[in-house]
Order: sequence, then structure tokens, then C-alpha cells
Amino acid sequence: MFRTNRSATRTRATRGFFPWIAVAFALANVSAFAANSLEDEAQSPQIAAIQSIVDNAIKRDHVKGIIVQVRYGGKNLYLKAAGESMTGVPVTTNMHFRNGAMSFTYISTMLLELVDQQPEAVGLNDKLSKFLPEIPGAGEVTLKNLANMTSGYRDFVYEPEVLHGVNLNPFRQWTAEERIQIGVSKPLWFDPGKNWAYSHTNYVILGRVLEKITGMPLSEAMQKYIFVPMGLRQTQSIDTPQIPDPVMHSFSSERREDLRIPADVPFYEEATFWNPSWTTAEGAVQITDITDFSKSMEVVGKGTLLSPHSHAEQVGPNLVGLGHKDGCEPCGQNTTAFNYGLGVVNLGPWIVQSKSFAGSGASVGYLPAARLTISVVTTYTAEAFNEKGDSLDLSQPIFRSLANALAPHTLPPQ
Repeated sequence: MFRTNRSATRTRATRGFFPWIAVAFALANVSAFAANSLEDEAQSPQIAAIQSIVDNAIKRDHVKGIIVQVRYGGKNLYLKAAGESMTGVPVTTNMHFRNGAMSFTYISTMLLELVDQQPEAVGLNDKLSKFLPEIPGAGEVTLKNLANMTSGYRDFVYEPEVLHGVNLNPFRQWTAEERIQIGVSKPLWFDPGKNWAYSHTNYVILGRVLEKITGMPLSEAMQKYIFVPMGLRQTQSIDTPQIPDPVMHSFSSERREDLRIPADVPFYEEATFWNPSWTTAEGAVQITDITDFSKSMEVVGKGTLLSPHSHAEQVGPNLVGLGHKDGCEPCGQNTTAFNYGLGVVNLGPWIVQSKSFAGSGASVGYLPAARLTISVVTTYTAEAFNEKGDSLDLSQPIFRSLANALAPHTLPPQ
């Protein structure tokens, strides 16, 4: 997840196993949904439920623009957009947006592909020092520690240099080296493997590791190992503010506090082309569309590109029970309902990913037992921001509403 403001919470989740009766019910429910939709979309109660949730988001929940896609077995059951991209410009389903932490999912998938294909060159338990010995603590941190957020490295995103620097100059081009240095130059939050805390620093370092292993820039490796085999046609790595047309524009008030704008002064600005270079590894800052967003999570959820062992490493509830907040404010415990895999978050049986950046949110989830995919992209009206300029990621509660309507009893309580 990419933070929208200083009060944004880190996405910490994973996958547990709910009673099979609940999953069986969900499968039956979604199967009926598919049959009804294909037979008579206008009469389908599930379609009506989706439409009602989308309509309410626009009318009641401070959503400026929204795109929603629901897929069953890889086929569209619902794909619609509503609201405005800019004043007088409606949102359309083919608009491009930034994919946020989906890049973490791609990085972990690529790492696991290389582990499967080149076991003599790389393994999850290899020490970071094998590839980047110059990084502090590299002799104790494994690649798996980086991928599952148990390295202990601090998150550069929440260090003052970046937290305030991005708001004061949202157009600055950040390098991987300066962000890694910010994250690793301070004491570890905890000893590697002993706790859990979401940290963007892990994945910027992993991006550098992948370049060492593949011998190519990360953007080229993404094309070879991710975009082509996943069949993604609208996803690109672009480290600058560029977004190809058509663009889903976003607007924000999140810089209000850093710019010292009084709460009674209106403040709401275009944020679409703020520089995203601070967010993740160079070569993994990306744009996409909603179909590629959905398809990516389906491929990951099914383990299409990986061996069964590597797939289980990526999406299994392997961290359940690990983590505590004692003496570590950003740390957290992994539970069966909410745990982290390798570059994915698991909410019960749902495999999910999200983004929150520059006045826009996006959430995608895949429920393997039901072959159900839900993707939501949102932008916000001025009313979504409080007097400090903070906002919530509105895509997440909308995703929850859709999941609860289409697959009841599968998504754990928030």
C-alpha cells in the first residue's frame, strides 16, 4: 500500500482458512450470480446489488470517480465506471491509474519465478549480503525477510525526509539509493525474523536484488517475467509522472498541513501527475487499467507462474502468530483472518492488494474457491478530506461491501 497522508494506516493482511461451509456457500452464490448475469443481466439481483453499492458511493461516500470490475472464472460479470475524472469528463472503464502495491506482488512473483527456474543462483533463504553486501545488516537479512516484511528495516515512507519532503515538493524525482539509505541508516525496528512491520524499504531493496540476478533493468525484467506471461496489455513501468491517455484524474487536500493552510481555507488540488518515484523500486513504478489489475491477482491467486511450493510460499498463511506491538509501534500481529504472504495480503480466504496515492485508491481481491475477482478504483471529492487534509482509502470499504454482497461470510470482519 502507498500512503496517502501521515495518518494513513499500513495495509497488513494475509490469508487464513474459514470453514469450508462458508466457502462452499460463496461458490454456490457466485455460480448462481454468473448464471443469472449471463441469462438476464438486468434482472440479476446480484447485478442490482453491485449497482446500488456503486451508486451509493457516488451519492453518499464522497467518491468523485469510480471503476468497478467483477469477474467470475476470468470472465466479466460487471464492468462499469461512474462519476467524473475531471469536471465535465466522465470516468470510463479503460482509464489508466497507478497500481500501487501491486508492484510488490509482481516483485515477489518474479523472485519466486527465479527461485523455481534458477535454484543454483537464488533461494528465499539466501542472505541479502550475497547480492548487496554494502547494505547494513545484509548478513542477517534473508530475501524471504524482505519479501514477507520481517527484515526489521524501517519504512522510508514514514521517515520525515520523505513524509514531509513529498508533500512539500510532490514533483521531486527520488532515486532508489537515497530511499534505501533513509530506510537502512537508522536502527532496525527489530531483529530479522522476530517481528513483522510493513516497510516499502524491503521492496526497493528487492528490486535491486532482482536486477543483480537477471542482469537487466527491473523494468525490462518486469516485461519478461510478469507483463508478457500474465498477458497484461495496459501495464507499464514508468518512473516519472507520465500516465498514458486515457487518464483517471485525481485530486487531493493531503498537503494542507505541510503547507500550513488553515482549515477554514478551501484547498483541493490536482494530484494526478505528482511524481510517484518515492513509492517503490525503480522500474516497478507502474500504471495499469482495471482489467490488468484484476487479471494480475487472478494469475497470482491461481499460482499460474509458480511451482506449487512457491505458490504456497506466496499466498499461504505462513506468518500466522508472528508479530507484536510491544516496543514497536509500526509492528503488528498476523492472524488467520489478517496476515501477510510474499507481496500479497490475505483477508481470510481472499488474496488482496491495494494502493493509496495522490487522492486515489484501488483494491483488488481474488477468492480462489469461488474463482471470484473484485476490483475497485476510486478518486475523492473535496469532502472526503478532513481539516488536516487526511482521508481514508475509499476503495477498501467499497470492496468490502461488494465482497459481502457477492460472497457472504468469506471476508473476515474489519
